[in-house]
Amino acid sequence: MNNVWRLCVMMFLQYAIWGAWMPVLGSYVGENGLGFNGDQMGWLFALLPLATILSPALVGQIADRYLPTQWILAVLHLVGGITLLWMSTAQDYGGLLLGMGIFSLFYAPTLALTNSICFHHLSDPDKSFGRVRMWGTLGWIVIGITLTQTRKWGLFADIQGDLFILGGAASILLGLFSIALPHTPPKKSTENPLAFAESFRLFRNRNFLIFMLISFVVITELQFYYILTSPFLESLGVHNDNIAGIMTLAQIAEAVVMALLLPIALPKLGIRKCLVIGILAWPIRYIIFAIGEPTWLVIASLALHGFCYVFFFTVGVLYVDSVAGKDNRASAQSLFALVTLGLGLFVGSKFTGWIRDYFTENVNGQDVVNYQSIFLVPCALTILCAIVFPLLFRDKKMEASNESVG
Repeated sequence: MNNVWRLCVMMFLQYAIWGAWMPVLGSYVGENGLGFNGDQMGWLFALLPLATILSPALVGQIADRYLPTQWILAVLHLVGGITLLWMSTAQDYGGLLLGMGIFSLFYAPTLALTNSICFHHLSDPDKSFGRVRMWGTLGWIVIGITLTQTRKWGLFADIQGDLFILGGAASILLGLFSIALPHTPPKKSTENPLAFAESFRLFRNRNFLIFMLISFVVITELQFYYILTSPFLESLGVHNDNIAGIMTLAQIAEAVVMALLLPIALPKLGIRKCLVIGILAWPIRYIIFAIGEPTWLVIASLALHGFCYVFFFTVGVLYVDSVAGKDNRASAQSLFALVTLGLGLFVGSKFTGWIRDYFTENVNGQDVVNYQSIFLVPCALTILCAIVFPLLFRDKKMEASNESVG
């Protein structure tokens, strides 16, 4: 139990770091902030997915062979926190791009390492990891509400980069706390270095191939939400001080759907139908965004994130686990993460930036963004996915065994 509460605190801070800047970075650098164009915004958001592809393998090798995981986490978060604090002083694109690149290289490996340290110390991770991971969602919610309150109180009134200050403080705090995490020594032996390459054989499975292709397309459209929602809400008249708190509605819904709805829906509907529900939630949200009124409905539609994320990507993790063999599960999950959190989010960031620029006009020296046209793009693409996926994805084995999976 002593280890469990430390792991919960670790997860809380791990995702508080991310939640401090991710939801509001778009408004911070967009047309009402620093005035960056869509391509520049896209690159800022693309650096973390790019780092997710590049850095975890190297850091993972260090953790597996040389140093205890908790010490690696301490160093990574301390350096990342200092970088975020420095970014609060940067007002130009070059400075923020450099800072985000450095931060991303140090933060990306911690996403896998925090999961790894949990699996190492939880006696029954299949049952208890979800409850520990839920504290990450709570951290994202709390930091968002905190950012809103500090803006209302004027705590950082003279400092523009408050999102980086809060994220940096959380990162340094976790860096110091990591020293007190359960000791996780390097492994004496390493896994088969070809295991990840062998996971590509799963693409011979037609259903798995279809699932991965649809997952890639769907997650590229996720960046329209993360990059553009905050400046979009500003364009509707929502005050900048309130945006961070309002956007935590998505994570609140995610927690509710994960804890209450998924355990009921998955055994009854099976993986295939749950995946379809997850895909359908995306175009519904983007249709509401494209209509853009009433404002209360747009805000309420943020709750659809719970269905978008949990019913597609959480269920997707379960599907990948069921398809992979016992000796190939970790590599299969790494492949899924590479396709979605790595390549998918990278391409999605650049695509979102390009679409944003395409539908932006400069009127009297001021960028005017046509959000209605912008959000119709991810709406159309996710509708296409919602049509293609159930037509092509036919996994009879999964349908027959959905109760055992649930």
